[in-house]
Amino acid sequence: MEELINYILQFGNLNRQQTDFIMSKVKMLELHKEEYFSEAGKVPRYVGFLTEGVVRFCYYNNKGEEITHHFVDENNFVSDQQKFEAQMVTSEYIQAVTNCKMLVFSKKDWDQIGNTIVGWEAIANLILKNCLLKTIGRRSPLVSEDATTRYLSFIEQFPGLLNRIPLSHIASYLGITQQSLSRIRRNIR
Repeated sequence: MEELINYILQFGNLNRQQTDFIMSKVKMLELHKEEYFSEAGKVPRYVGFLTEGVVRFCYYNNKGEEITHHFVDENNFVSDQQKFEAQMVTSEYIQAVTNCKMLVFSKKDWDQIGNTIVGWEAIANLILKNCLLKTIGRRSPLVSEDATTRYLSFIEQFPGLLNRIPLSHIASYLGITQQSLSRIRRNIR
C-alpha cells in the first residue's frame, strides 16, 4: 500500500490523516490471468492501482478481431476513467495478462475521497494527465514506424514485459500478425 501513497504524493501534498483516509477506502483485488477487471457492455466498477502484474486494454474491431491498444504494469493506475466517472457502459475490456494484485476503489469510495480531501481533484487530474501522456507517448510512434522499428520501440519502452505477455498480444499492440512478429524476432537475434 505504500507504493500507492508514494505514487499519489508525486502529484500533490497530503498529510498523514489524508493518506490514512485514502487507505481506509482501498480494498485488495486479485485477478487471475485472463480475468477481466472491466468488460465491454458493463459499467466499470473500480479504479485500480496495480501492485503486481500486467493488464491490457483491448476491444474488438468491426471484423471481430481483438485489438490490444495499451498495457499497464506495476505501480500505475488502471481504469476506464471517463466511463467510471460517468458510470456509463464501456466499449473496451481491461484484462489481466498475468496474475494481478490491485488496490481498488469503488465509485462510492472514490467520490468520498474527492468530497473529503481538499485539493484531491487537482491531484487526481494530474494523475490522469500523466497516464494519458504516457499512453500517447507510447502509441504515437507506432503510427509512423515500420514493424521492426515498432517492435524495437516496444522492447525499449516495456523492457520488463517481453517475457511476461503472450506474443499474440504484442503483435496486436504493434498492429501486425503473429507470424510477422516471429519473423521480425528471428531477424534481429
